Amino acid sequence: MWKKYGIVPLENYTGLLEGRKYHNHETMFNELNTFLSSLKTNSSWNEESAVATVKSILNHYLGVPPAEITYNGKKITPLQYLNEVLKINPDDYIDILSYTQEPFYKQVEYKVPDNWWHSSIYYNVPLDDYMAALKNAVRKGFTVSIGGDVSEPGIDRGTQCAVIPDFDIPSAYINDDARQFRFSNQTTTDDHGMHLVGYLEKDGKDWYLIKDSGSGSKNNDPDAKEWGYYFFSEEYVRLKMMDFMVHKDAVKELIDKF
Repeated sequence: MWKKYGIVPLENYTGLLEGRKYHNHETMFNELNTFLSSLKTNSSWNEESAVATVKSILNHYLGVPPAEITYNGKKITPLQYLNEVLKINPDDYIDILSYTQEPFYKQVEYKVPDNWWHSSIYYNVPLDDYMAALKNAVRKGFTVSIGGDVSEPGIDRGTQCAVIPDFDIPSAYINDDARQFRFSNQTTTDDHGMHLVGYLEKDGKDWYLIKDSGSGSKNNDPDAKEWGYYFFSEEYVRLKMMDFMVHKDAVKELIDKF
């Protein structure tokens, strides 16, 4: 989507209209769902018309995305902001996955609802290699986009830490099979994407500093605006974080095995 449309800073497109401070997309979702369900029920699919109507609904609730912005006194397009200001090449970023239902050291489909276009570009590796690549990346100074399950009893909003309780599984038993078992029976789900921005090594294990936009991460900080922070234990990431996206230079040794 970035390659096709570009990107703009938050202040140029917040998606909040009429003085709203927080996002609530329930009404928008219901309208979109009603419209799309009617197309399916009536077998009246017309792509051009459907896309135009969806855009109209989105624009009504979120505002029209800007065709250009002003940056340093100069008018530029979202694509120019991506390519000339941020200088980010989306093709430089890859996604690492670890589950046993697909062969290791192959690029596979990540079978979760968010992968609605059935992309099969995920690099699937054994869990030990997955964790080694993550550890190596953060020690090189890379930050990581990480995704997985955050609806867990081991997440404590008071201390803002996430651990795996012993009543779930002792840490010594967390392996490829334990991870896959929970994904297969849907006790591990693809809940949420977050930004891993740092780490602390303590007693031979890592604690990962997670920057999160979810409301739960801000509940204990009245001054938090756009995000809050958690520490995720190494065991929590090992069992419950299903994939991570990082710059390809951070995991070159791993990718060379494919």
